[in-house]
Amino acid sequence: MDAAQTSGEINPAALAQVRPALQGLVDQNLLSGILTLVWRKGEVVHSEAIGRRDIASNAAMTRDTQFRIASMTKPVTSLAVLMLMEEGKLKLSDPVTRWLPELADMKVLKAPNGPLDDTVPAARDITVEDLFTHRAGLAYGFTSMGPIAHAHEAALGSPLVNPLAPDAWLKKLGELPLTYQPGERFHYSHATDVLGFLAARIEGRPLGEVLKARIFDPLGMSDTAFWLPPGSRDRLARLYQAPAEDGASLKDVSLPMDDTAPAFEGGGGGLISTADDYLAFARMLMGRGEVDGVRLAKPETVDLMSANRLTDVQRGHTFMGMPFWMSQGFGLGLSMILDAEKHQWMGAGAAGSYGWPGAFGTWWQADPTNDMILMYLIQDSMPLGPEAVTAMQGQRPTGRIGGAMFQKIVYSGLG
Repeated sequence: MDAAQTSGEINPAALAQVRPALQGLVDQNLLSGILTLVWRKGEVVHSEAIGRRDIASNAAMTRDTQFRIASMTKPVTSLAVLMLMEEGKLKLSDPVTRWLPELADMKVLKAPNGPLDDTVPAARDITVEDLFTHRAGLAYGFTSMGPIAHAHEAALGSPLVNPLAPDAWLKKLGELPLTYQPGERFHYSHATDVLGFLAARIEGRPLGEVLKARIFDPLGMSDTAFWLPPGSRDRLARLYQAPAEDGASLKDVSLPMDDTAPAFEGGGGGLISTADDYLAFARMLMGRGEVDGVRLAKPETVDLMSANRLTDVQRGHTFMGMPFWMSQGFGLGLSMILDAEKHQWMGAGAAGSYGWPGAFGTWWQADPTNDMILMYLIQDSMPLGPEAVTAMQGQRPTGRIGGAMFQKIVYSGLG
Protein backbone atom coordinates (compact mmCIF):
# COMPACT_ATOMS: atom_id res chain seq x y z
CA MET A 1 0.00 0.00 0.00
CA ASP A 2 1.58 3.34 -1.04
CA ALA A 3 1.46 6.54 0.99
CA ALA A 4 -1.51 7.89 -0.94
CA GLN A 5 -3.55 4.82 -0.01
CA THR A 6 -2.80 4.60 3.71
CA SER A 7 -5.58 4.75 6.28
CA GLY A 8 -3.37 5.63 9.28
CA GLU A 9 -3.43 8.82 11.33
CA ILE A 10 -1.89 12.08 10.12
CA ASN A 11 1.41 12.91 11.78
CA PRO A 12 0.88 16.21 13.66
CA ALA A 13 4.47 17.18 12.83
CA ALA A 14 3.55 17.18 9.14
CA LEU A 15 0.52 19.42 9.66
CA ALA A 16 2.72 21.79 11.67
CA GLN A 17 4.80 22.33 8.52
CA VAL A 18 1.90 23.86 6.57
CA ARG A 19 2.07 27.39 7.99
CA PRO A 20 5.85 27.93 7.68
CA ALA A 21 5.85 26.43 4.18
CA LEU A 22 3.02 28.64 2.92
CA GLN A 23 3.89 31.77 4.88
CA GLY A 24 6.71 32.38 2.41
CA LEU A 25 4.23 32.85 -0.43
CA VAL A 26 2.65 35.71 1.52
CA ASP A 27 6.00 37.12 2.61
CA GLN A 28 7.16 37.15 -1.02
CA ASN A 29 4.04 39.12 -2.02
CA LEU A 30 2.74 36.34 -4.25
CA LEU A 31 -0.51 36.09 -2.25
CA SER A 32 -2.32 38.33 0.20
CA GLY A 33 -3.59 35.43 2.28
CA ILE A 34 -4.24 31.69 2.40
CA LEU A 35 -6.78 29.52 4.20
CA THR A 36 -6.12 25.79 4.55
CA LEU A 37 -8.31 23.11 6.09
CA VAL A 38 -8.08 19.36 6.62
CA TRP A 39 -11.12 17.33 7.70
CA ARG A 40 -10.33 13.77 8.68
CA LYS A 41 -12.52 10.98 10.03
CA GLY A 42 -15.30 13.22 11.29
CA GLU A 43 -13.44 16.30 12.50
CA VAL A 44 -11.36 19.25 11.35
CA VAL A 45 -7.80 18.29 12.32
CA HIS A 46 -6.08 21.30 10.75
CA SER A 47 -6.97 24.87 9.80
CA GLU A 48 -4.59 27.75 9.13
CA ALA A 49 -5.44 31.34 8.22
CA ILE A 50 -2.33 33.08 6.88
CA GLY A 51 -1.93 36.71 5.84
CA ARG A 52 -4.74 39.13 4.99
CA ARG A 53 -8.01 38.97 3.11
CA ASP A 54 -7.89 42.74 2.47
CA ILE A 55 -4.56 44.53 2.27
CA ALA A 56 -5.97 48.07 2.20
CA SER A 57 -7.97 47.62 5.41
CA ASN A 58 -5.39 45.28 6.94
CA ALA A 59 -8.17 42.74 7.60
CA ALA A 60 -6.70 39.38 8.56
CA MET A 61 -7.49 36.15 6.76
CA THR A 62 -9.87 34.20 9.01
CA ARG A 63 -11.59 30.84 8.82
CA ASP A 64 -14.94 32.53 8.12
CA THR A 65 -13.57 34.60 5.21
CA GLN A 66 -15.80 34.49 2.14
CA PHE A 67 -14.20 33.67 -1.21
CA ARG A 68 -15.29 33.86 -4.82
CA ILE A 69 -15.02 30.13 -5.42
CA ALA A 70 -15.43 30.39 -9.22
CA SER A 71 -15.64 26.91 -10.77
CA MET A 72 -16.00 25.20 -7.40
CA THR A 73 -19.59 26.28 -8.16
CA LYS A 74 -19.84 23.60 -10.85
CA PRO A 75 -20.19 20.55 -8.56
CA VAL A 76 -22.94 22.36 -6.61
CA THR A 77 -24.95 23.14 -9.75
CA SER A 78 -24.34 19.62 -11.03
CA LEU A 79 -25.73 18.05 -7.87
CA ALA A 80 -28.87 20.20 -8.06
CA VAL A 81 -29.54 18.97 -11.59
CA LEU A 82 -28.92 15.37 -10.53
CA MET A 83 -31.49 15.84 -7.76
CA LEU A 84 -33.97 16.81 -10.48
CA MET A 85 -32.94 13.71 -12.39
CA GLU A 86 -33.72 11.55 -9.35
CA GLU A 87 -37.22 13.04 -9.40
CA GLY A 88 -37.69 11.98 -13.02
CA LYS A 89 -37.67 15.53 -14.40
CA LEU A 90 -34.89 14.83 -16.91
CA LYS A 91 -32.48 12.13 -18.09
CA LEU A 92 -28.81 12.26 -19.08
CA SER A 93 -29.77 11.28 -22.63
CA ASP A 94 -32.37 14.04 -23.03
CA PRO A 95 -31.67 16.69 -25.69
CA VAL A 96 -31.42 20.06 -23.93
CA THR A 97 -33.57 21.64 -26.65
CA ARG A 98 -36.54 20.22 -24.76
CA TRP A 99 -36.07 23.13 -22.32
CA LEU A 100 -33.59 25.34 -24.18
CA PRO A 101 -34.84 25.90 -27.73
CA GLU A 102 -32.16 28.57 -28.09
CA LEU A 103 -29.68 25.70 -28.64
CA ALA A 104 -31.55 24.03 -31.51
CA ASP A 105 -30.03 23.60 -34.99
CA MET A 106 -26.51 24.48 -33.85
CA LYS A 107 -23.64 24.97 -36.28
CA VAL A 108 -20.14 23.60 -35.64
CA LEU A 109 -16.84 25.14 -36.71
CA LYS A 110 -14.97 23.12 -39.33
CA ALA A 111 -11.76 24.07 -37.52
CA PRO A 112 -11.72 25.01 -33.79
CA ASN A 113 -9.76 28.20 -34.51
CA GLY A 114 -11.25 28.84 -37.93
CA PRO A 115 -13.62 31.48 -39.35
CA LEU A 116 -16.98 31.77 -37.63
CA ASP A 117 -18.86 31.34 -40.90
CA ASP A 118 -17.03 28.18 -41.95
CA THR A 119 -19.32 25.64 -40.28
CA VAL A 120 -21.23 22.41 -40.69
CA PRO A 121 -24.52 21.44 -39.04
CA ALA A 122 -24.29 19.72 -35.65
CA ALA A 123 -24.56 15.96 -36.08
CA ARG A 124 -27.00 15.78 -33.17
CA ASP A 125 -28.51 17.89 -30.41
CA ILE A 126 -26.58 18.62 -27.21
CA THR A 127 -27.66 16.29 -24.42
CA VAL A 128 -27.85 16.81 -20.68
CA GLU A 129 -24.85 14.50 -20.25
CA ASP A 130 -22.86 16.63 -22.72
CA LEU A 131 -23.38 19.63 -20.45
CA PHE A 132 -22.30 17.75 -17.32
CA THR A 133 -19.10 16.51 -18.97
CA HIS A 134 -18.13 19.61 -21.02
CA ARG A 135 -18.54 17.63 -24.21
CA ALA A 136 -21.30 19.86 -25.60
CA GLY A 137 -18.98 21.66 -28.02
CA LEU A 138 -19.59 24.94 -26.19
CA ALA A 139 -16.67 27.17 -25.25
CA TYR A 140 -15.20 29.75 -22.91
CA GLY A 141 -13.29 32.60 -24.50
CA PHE A 142 -10.35 31.95 -22.20
CA THR A 143 -10.08 28.24 -23.12
CA SER A 144 -10.42 28.86 -26.86
CA MET A 145 -8.22 30.11 -29.68
CA GLY A 146 -8.97 32.19 -32.75
CA PRO A 147 -12.19 34.00 -33.74
CA ILE A 148 -14.50 31.93 -31.50
CA ALA A 149 -12.58 33.07 -28.41
CA HIS A 150 -13.13 36.73 -29.23
CA ALA A 151 -16.73 36.13 -30.36
CA HIS A 152 -17.54 34.63 -26.96
CA GLU A 153 -16.10 37.64 -25.16
CA ALA A 154 -17.94 40.11 -27.43
CA ALA A 155 -21.31 38.36 -27.34
CA LEU A 156 -21.44 36.99 -23.79
CA GLY A 157 -19.07 39.12 -21.70
CA SER A 158 -17.54 37.87 -18.47
CA PRO A 159 -18.34 34.33 -17.31
CA LEU A 160 -18.41 35.58 -13.70
CA VAL A 161 -20.00 39.05 -13.61
CA ASN A 162 -22.55 39.53 -16.36
CA PRO A 163 -25.25 42.17 -17.00
CA LEU A 164 -27.40 39.89 -19.18
CA ALA A 165 -30.53 38.11 -18.02
CA PRO A 166 -30.47 34.33 -18.57
CA ASP A 167 -32.87 34.33 -21.53
CA ALA A 168 -30.91 37.02 -23.37
CA TRP A 169 -27.62 35.29 -22.59
CA LEU A 170 -28.88 31.92 -23.87
CA LYS A 171 -30.11 33.55 -27.08
CA LYS A 172 -26.66 35.04 -27.73
CA LEU A 173 -24.98 31.73 -26.90
CA GLY A 174 -27.20 29.88 -29.37
CA GLU A 175 -26.17 32.27 -32.13
CA LEU A 176 -22.50 31.28 -31.78
CA PRO A 177 -21.15 28.16 -33.48
CA LEU A 178 -19.97 25.20 -31.43
CA THR A 179 -16.24 24.53 -31.37
CA TYR A 180 -16.62 20.74 -31.61
CA GLN A 181 -19.38 18.31 -32.45
CA PRO A 182 -21.53 17.38 -29.39
CA GLY A 183 -19.96 14.44 -27.58
CA GLU A 184 -16.65 14.65 -29.44
CA ARG A 185 -14.26 15.87 -26.75
CA PHE A 186 -13.90 17.65 -23.41
CA HIS A 187 -13.70 21.40 -24.03
CA TYR A 188 -14.06 23.47 -20.86
CA SER A 189 -16.93 25.84 -21.39
CA HIS A 190 -20.12 27.59 -20.32
CA ALA A 191 -21.75 24.15 -20.21
CA THR A 192 -22.44 24.27 -16.46
CA ASP A 193 -23.90 27.78 -16.75
CA VAL A 194 -26.29 26.31 -19.30
CA LEU A 195 -26.97 23.40 -16.94
CA GLY A 196 -27.89 25.89 -14.20
CA PHE A 197 -30.27 27.81 -16.44
CA LEU A 198 -31.81 24.50 -17.51
CA ALA A 199 -32.46 23.69 -13.83
CA ALA A 200 -33.99 27.14 -13.35
CA ARG A 201 -36.39 26.59 -16.28
CA ILE A 202 -37.43 23.18 -15.02
CA GLU A 203 -38.05 24.56 -11.53
CA GLY A 204 -39.61 27.81 -12.73
CA ARG A 205 -37.47 29.98 -10.45
CA PRO A 206 -33.95 31.50 -10.48
CA LEU A 207 -30.99 29.19 -9.98
CA GLY A 208 -30.04 30.89 -6.71
CA GLU A 209 -33.43 29.99 -5.25
CA VAL A 210 -33.08 26.41 -6.51
CA LEU A 211 -29.69 25.98 -4.86
CA LYS A 212 -30.79 27.65 -1.63
CA ALA A 213 -33.86 25.45 -1.24
CA ARG A 214 -32.29 22.18 -2.35
CA ILE A 215 -28.72 22.43 -1.01
CA PHE A 216 -27.77 25.52 1.02
CA ASP A 217 -30.62 25.58 3.52
CA PRO A 218 -30.65 21.81 4.20
CA LEU A 219 -26.86 21.81 4.74
CA GLY A 220 -26.79 25.06 6.75
CA MET A 221 -24.66 26.83 4.12
CA SER A 222 -25.74 30.30 5.22
CA ASP A 223 -22.62 32.03 3.85
CA THR A 224 -23.00 30.78 0.27
CA ALA A 225 -24.74 32.83 -2.44
CA PHE A 226 -24.31 34.41 -5.87
CA TRP A 227 -24.46 37.93 -4.41
CA LEU A 228 -23.87 39.74 -1.12
CA PRO A 229 -25.99 42.78 -0.23
CA PRO A 230 -24.27 46.04 0.73
CA GLY A 231 -23.28 45.95 4.36
CA SER A 232 -22.64 42.20 4.25
CA ARG A 233 -19.32 42.21 2.44
CA ASP A 234 -16.85 42.77 5.26
CA ARG A 235 -15.70 39.12 5.23
CA LEU A 236 -15.27 38.91 1.45
CA ALA A 237 -11.63 38.46 0.44
CA ARG A 238 -10.30 40.86 -2.15
CA LEU A 239 -9.03 39.45 -5.44
CA TYR A 240 -5.39 40.24 -6.20
CA GLN A 241 -3.12 39.96 -9.21
CA ALA A 242 0.40 38.77 -8.48
CA PRO A 243 3.20 41.14 -9.51
CA ALA A 244 5.05 40.45 -12.74
CA GLU A 245 8.42 41.05 -11.09
CA ASP A 246 10.04 40.63 -7.70
CA GLY A 247 9.49 43.43 -5.21
CA ALA A 248 6.31 44.78 -6.81
CA SER A 249 2.98 45.00 -4.98
CA LEU A 250 -0.10 42.89 -5.37
CA LYS A 251 -2.76 44.65 -7.45
CA ASP A 252 -6.37 44.69 -6.26
CA VAL A 253 -8.49 43.53 -9.22
CA SER A 254 -11.62 42.59 -7.27
CA LEU A 255 -14.75 42.02 -9.31
CA PRO A 256 -17.51 44.63 -9.03
CA MET A 257 -20.69 43.85 -7.13
CA ASP A 258 -23.98 45.65 -7.78
CA ASP A 259 -26.15 47.11 -5.04
CA THR A 260 -28.99 44.88 -6.20
CA ALA A 261 -28.92 41.18 -6.99
CA PRO A 262 -28.08 40.49 -10.66
CA ALA A 263 -30.35 38.45 -12.91
CA PHE A 264 -27.37 36.42 -14.15
CA GLU A 265 -26.49 33.66 -11.67
CA GLY A 266 -23.69 31.67 -13.23
CA GLY A 267 -23.93 28.03 -12.22
CA GLY A 268 -20.48 27.54 -13.69
CA GLY A 269 -18.60 29.98 -11.49
CA GLY A 270 -20.63 32.61 -9.68
CA LEU A 271 -20.82 31.46 -6.06
CA ILE A 272 -19.30 33.08 -3.00
CA SER A 273 -18.70 30.72 -0.07
CA THR A 274 -16.62 29.88 3.00
CA ALA A 275 -14.43 26.94 3.97
CA ASP A 276 -16.97 25.58 6.44
CA ASP A 277 -19.92 25.99 4.11
CA TYR A 278 -18.15 24.15 1.32
CA LEU A 279 -16.94 21.55 3.79
CA ALA A 280 -20.59 20.71 4.52
CA PHE A 281 -21.16 20.18 0.80
CA ALA A 282 -17.99 18.09 0.42
CA ARG A 283 -18.85 15.98 3.47
CA MET A 284 -22.29 15.31 1.99
CA LEU A 285 -20.61 14.00 -1.17
CA MET A 286 -18.22 11.91 0.92
CA GLY A 287 -21.29 10.51 2.67
CA ARG A 288 -22.62 9.53 -0.77
CA GLY A 289 -25.44 12.07 -0.56
CA GLU A 290 -25.92 12.29 3.22
CA VAL A 291 -24.33 14.24 6.07
CA ASP A 292 -25.39 14.73 9.70
CA GLY A 293 -28.71 12.99 9.08
CA VAL A 294 -29.57 15.13 6.04
CA ARG A 295 -29.82 13.24 2.74
CA LEU A 296 -29.84 15.23 -0.50
CA ALA A 297 -29.19 12.51 -3.06
CA LYS A 298 -29.05 8.75 -3.45
CA PRO A 299 -25.67 7.03 -3.01
CA GLU A 300 -25.69 5.84 -6.62
CA THR A 301 -26.22 9.43 -7.81
CA VAL A 302 -23.04 10.63 -6.09
CA ASP A 303 -21.26 7.55 -7.42
CA LEU A 304 -22.25 8.69 -10.93
CA MET A 305 -20.81 12.16 -10.27
CA SER A 306 -17.44 10.78 -9.25
CA ALA A 307 -17.04 8.10 -11.96
CA ASN A 308 -15.02 8.85 -15.07
CA ARG A 309 -16.99 9.26 -18.31
CA LEU A 310 -14.19 10.43 -20.63
CA THR A 311 -12.84 7.99 -23.19
CA ASP A 312 -9.12 7.23 -23.43
CA VAL A 313 -8.99 9.33 -26.59
CA GLN A 314 -10.66 12.27 -24.86
CA ARG A 315 -8.25 11.98 -21.92
CA GLY A 316 -5.40 12.16 -24.41
CA HIS A 317 -6.12 15.82 -25.13
CA THR A 318 -4.49 18.55 -23.09
CA PHE A 319 -6.47 20.87 -20.82
CA MET A 320 -5.32 24.49 -20.42
CA GLY A 321 -2.12 23.44 -22.16
CA MET A 322 -1.35 20.71 -19.61
CA PRO A 323 -1.57 16.89 -19.69
CA PHE A 324 -4.31 17.25 -17.07
CA TRP A 325 -5.98 13.93 -17.85
CA MET A 326 -2.80 11.86 -17.63
CA SER A 327 -3.80 10.88 -14.09
CA GLN A 328 -7.43 11.99 -13.97
CA GLY A 329 -10.88 11.53 -15.41
CA PHE A 330 -14.09 13.57 -15.39
CA GLY A 331 -17.60 12.56 -14.41
CA LEU A 332 -20.77 14.57 -13.84
CA GLY A 333 -19.29 17.85 -12.62
CA LEU A 334 -16.28 16.36 -10.81
CA SER A 335 -12.78 15.24 -11.76
CA MET A 336 -11.27 12.23 -10.07
CA ILE A 337 -7.83 10.69 -9.65
CA LEU A 338 -7.48 7.49 -11.64
CA ASP A 339 -3.74 6.92 -11.08
CA ALA A 340 -2.27 8.16 -7.80
CA GLU A 341 1.34 7.66 -8.91
CA LYS A 342 0.98 9.64 -12.14
CA HIS A 343 -0.92 12.33 -10.22
CA GLN A 344 2.11 13.27 -8.14
CA TRP A 345 3.20 15.86 -10.71
CA MET A 346 0.06 17.85 -9.85
CA GLY A 347 -0.27 17.28 -6.12
CA ALA A 348 -1.29 14.25 -4.09
CA GLY A 349 -4.27 12.00 -3.42
CA ALA A 350 -5.45 8.42 -3.43
CA ALA A 351 -7.09 6.90 -6.47
CA GLY A 352 -10.80 7.72 -6.30
CA SER A 353 -10.26 11.16 -4.75
CA TYR A 354 -12.38 13.83 -6.44
CA GLY A 355 -13.07 17.55 -6.60
CA TRP A 356 -12.93 20.52 -8.97
CA PRO A 357 -10.98 23.78 -8.49
CA GLY A 358 -11.76 27.44 -9.14
CA ALA A 359 -10.10 29.97 -11.43
CA PHE A 360 -8.91 32.13 -8.54
CA GLY A 361 -6.91 29.32 -6.97
CA THR A 362 -9.58 27.86 -4.71
CA TRP A 363 -9.17 24.08 -4.51
CA TRP A 364 -10.69 21.15 -2.63
CA GLN A 365 -10.43 17.40 -2.69
CA ALA A 366 -12.46 14.62 -1.10
CA ASP A 367 -10.51 11.41 -0.52
CA PRO A 368 -12.82 8.50 0.40
CA THR A 369 -9.92 6.06 0.84
CA ASN A 370 -8.43 8.17 3.63
CA ASP A 371 -11.76 9.60 4.85
CA MET A 372 -10.31 13.07 4.33
CA ILE A 373 -11.20 16.42 2.76
CA LEU A 374 -8.60 19.09 1.97
CA MET A 375 -9.13 22.76 1.08
CA TYR A 376 -6.71 25.42 -0.13
CA LEU A 377 -8.43 28.80 -0.55
CA ILE A 378 -6.80 31.88 -2.07
CA GLN A 379 -7.88 34.78 -4.28
CA ASP A 380 -5.31 34.97 -7.06
CA SER A 381 -6.39 36.47 -10.37
CA MET A 382 -5.67 34.67 -13.61
CA PRO A 383 -6.27 35.79 -17.23
CA LEU A 384 -9.86 35.09 -18.26
CA GLY A 385 -9.97 36.98 -21.54
CA PRO A 386 -9.92 35.52 -25.07
CA GLU A 387 -7.04 33.14 -25.77
CA ALA A 388 -5.91 33.22 -22.14
CA VAL A 389 -4.58 29.68 -22.52
CA THR A 390 -1.58 31.08 -24.39
CA ALA A 391 -1.29 34.13 -22.12
CA MET A 392 -0.74 31.84 -19.14
CA GLN A 393 2.09 29.92 -20.75
CA GLY A 394 5.51 30.96 -19.46
CA GLN A 395 4.22 33.13 -16.62
CA ARG A 396 6.34 33.32 -13.49
CA PRO A 397 5.17 31.02 -10.67
CA THR A 398 2.39 32.37 -8.46
CA GLY A 399 0.94 31.47 -5.08
CA ARG A 400 -0.97 28.65 -6.78
CA ILE A 401 2.08 26.46 -6.26
CA GLY A 402 1.09 26.48 -2.58
CA GLY A 403 -1.81 24.18 -3.37
CA ALA A 404 0.48 21.34 -4.44
CA MET A 405 2.82 22.09 -1.53
CA PHE A 406 -0.10 21.84 0.90
CA GLN A 407 -1.28 18.54 -0.57
CA LYS A 408 2.16 16.96 -0.46
CA ILE A 409 2.74 18.06 3.14
CA VAL A 410 -0.57 16.61 4.32
CA TYR A 411 -0.11 13.32 2.49
CA SER A 412 3.47 13.03 3.73
CA GLY A 413 1.94 12.89 7.20
CA LEU A 414 0.06 9.73 6.18
CA GLY A 415 3.14 7.92 4.91
